[in-house]
Amino acid sequence: MKIFFVVLFCFGSAAWAEEWRSAWAHLDDENTQTKVLTHELIPISKTVFKVINLNTEKEKTIDLTGKNFIIVSVREPGSDGRFYAVDSDGTVWWSGAVTSGADEFKSPSGVFPIIQKKRHHMSTLFPDESGENNMNYMMKFTNGGHALHEGSVDWMSHGCIHIDPKDVPVIYKWSTFKTKVVITRHSYMPFAQEDLRKIYIKR
Repeated sequence: MKIFFVVLFCFGSAAWAEEWRSAWAHLDDENTQTKVLTHELIPISKTVFKVINLNTEKEKTIDLTGKNFIIVSVREPGSDGRFYAVDSDGTVWWSGAVTSGADEFKSPSGVFPIIQKKRHHMSTLFPDESGENNMNYMMKFTNGGHALHEGSVDWMSHGCIHIDPKDVPVIYKWSTFKTKVVITRHSYMPFAQEDLRKIYIKR
């Protein structure tokens, strides 16, 4: 029920919140397995997104203008995926490689709030045999356990978003519980490339 109230607060619509609560009702705090996607998110501008319920075909437009958010394209052309940190002024100020859920552990699509942050964390469902933490810089965005966290970008995950160790401390420090996490299976690069060109020229 927690995700229901969080989504209700974020989008201001009881019907929309109920729709999202139902979509995640089968998940618990330790299970990140999502085999069937229920929503599709399409970027239509730098800060505006269309979300389609794949079961009902209902559409919702979400405008994040004036807000900080992290958008993750889990399948950018020519790569496994990429994240983009977008400041409240609409500037893409940081970007890096990611990997996401394998086919049997698909990462969800949509707009989510960050509901927990933890600097040092070990997965309870998939603990590392070495005993070392495997979800450091954890930024959880669903009650099903999906999170952005430090991880290898050389292999797919159990549903979380792996961010390269060189990038994740920056994003962790910048993000707050007001920062939205946006997950899409469409390219965001056309909206980000102008800002990124300026960043790489400076570097």
